[in-house]
Amino acid sequence: MPKQDCTDILKALSDRSRMRIVKTLLTEAHSVNDLAEELEISQYNVSKHLRILREAGIVEVEPDGTRREYFIAAPFRKKLEKAGNTLDFGCCSFDFAKLAD
Repeated sequence: MPKQDCTDILKALSDRSRMRIVKTLLTEAHSVNDLAEELEISQYNVSKHLRILREAGIVEVEPDGTRREYFIAAPFRKKLEKAGNTLDFGCCSFDFAKLAD
């Protein structure tokens, strides 16, 4: 869960690649390899961006055999059911439908 203010979330979402990763994870969980292939970003950079998103509390990870599946953190998934492509962080919200692929 994010900290009291939005500083960590805003820092995490200040990078376009991280915003694209979050937009992709809105629909379903993905592995690093899946994200790298779909977004045409190196596997190394996807891993680095996911670490930052995890530290900000935006995404979570779960092992699935030898793979690790990344997905939007539980508190935000509940809000997504009501808001569609908009992530509401409490202090700010992002409408990922407006983000170009």
